[in-house]
Amino acid sequence: MARVITVAAAQLGPVPRDASRGTVVARMVALMEQAAQVRAALVVFPELALTSFFPRWAIDDDSVLNGFFESSMPSRETQPLFATARRLQLGVCFGYAELARQAGSLRRFNSSALVGPDGSLIGHYRKVHLPGDREPQPGFEHQHLEKRYFETGDLGFPVWRAFGGVVGMLICNDRRWPEAWRVLGLQAVELVLIGYNTPMRNPEAPEHDRLVAFQHSLVLQSGCYQNGTWAVAVGKAGIEEGQAMLPDSMVVAPSGEIVARATTSGDELVVAEIDLDATRSYKTTIFDFGAHRVPQAYRMIIERTGAEPPEAGT
Repeated sequence: MARVITVAAAQLGPVPRDASRGTVVARMVALMEQAAQVRAALVVFPELALTSFFPRWAIDDDSVLNGFFESSMPSRETQPLFATARRLQLGVCFGYAELARQAGSLRRFNSSALVGPDGSLIGHYRKVHLPGDREPQPGFEHQHLEKRYFETGDLGFPVWRAFGGVVGMLICNDRRWPEAWRVLGLQAVELVLIGYNTPMRNPEAPEHDRLVAFQHSLVLQSGCYQNGTWAVAVGKAGIEEGQAMLPDSMVVAPSGEIVARATTSGDELVVAEIDLDATRSYKTTIFDFGAHRVPQAYRMIIERTGAEPPEAGT
């Protein structure tokens, strides 16, 4: 019996720095209402969905910085997302900045939450691959200071049995690293949920600017194909605080084909009906890891060659 569900990528347009949490949550609830109208089982929002992409600024005042973070999930301000999920019997995934207290210390993570159709928290993920810098770079039109504000995620790459299949989460830059996909793939993942906030311009390597959209779809399509999984990838789009952000939210099949794609740079719902059983023809043939993957061969090559990562510039 086919495991067919409808998924929705809920792209968001720009979120201004001074936007209240309530204003953003109201926009998200409106998209959830649209998703319910098309009988979606799951709606996915971008990375840092609740705020502007604040790592573009150097913020030295902790009282200001903490205003971008959530110290509990749900919080009073995000509770409507959980209540709407329960009311509509709709799953939801969204990214947020997490302020966690552990062993008496405050820790900050770039996180995402997966909420079930009963309004309960199913899963929680913390971004592992943090791009950008710790200190502002002179002469850059926009900064990218994720390393300044976030710690590397410490939860690994977990999966959950939800929505009739095996579900995992990645956040933005994670999607560029094949090992992130492969760890999920080794756990038989069937649906990967990915939020992103991707600038259209890279001041460190401006020669890459023309390739932003191409490389975005490249890593999504290859990650899905090589691991026999669906993916829903959702961006914050448009011109946010003067910075152009990549739209191009999409749903990608285990074949690597793009089956649905955003057409605007604003709030938009991208809907696709997906069959989780479509993953099987990849997981049981060309990407049957048990039959064809030979991890001991990699170890042998390293042992025999003494291979080490090359020095920068070599």
